[in-house]
Amino acid sequence: MTERSSSPSKMGKTQRQYLVAKLIESQPVASQGALVELLAAEGVTATQATVSRDLEDLGAIKVRMPGGETAYAIPALPKQQQAPEDHLRRVFGDWVVEVTHSDNIVVIRTPPGSAHVVASALDRSGLRGVLGTVAGDDTIFIVVASDVGGEVLAGRLAELAGL
Repeated sequence: MTERSSSPSKMGKTQRQYLVAKLIESQPVASQGALVELLAAEGVTATQATVSRDLEDLGAIKVRMPGGETAYAIPALPKQQQAPEDHLRRVFGDWVVEVTHSDNIVVIRTPPGSAHVVASALDRSGLRGVLGTVAGDDTIFIVVASDVGGEVLAGRLAELAGL
């Protein structure tokens, strides 16, 4: 994973949740306490309460492993399932730094490495007028239905982001 540091440090929520997801995907994690210990081994200080909130935010569930043991897993969200608007508002508020448009294209800027998070939430939102998204590292292109138009959708998305 990461190089062990000599003293535990606090990590930002997003980075910590990314690490939590990587740990869960790379090995069976049976309890929150075990996850706290795995994070500590990576040099990250986190309480069980913090880990509990992270698991909830990530949508982690307990699954039965071969042999009967249980471990956390993060299921992929089916494309047919729509994200509630409050989730979309939270994602946009946390990650979107700029929204611009041109005709039927909206361009969203995010911090580096964050575009996929926003695009995924947008793809699941069922927001009227979104025909499709393409996400790079820090930029998302949205093709907008001509009956809605880029200006209208950009205004709505900027509002969701609090811009």
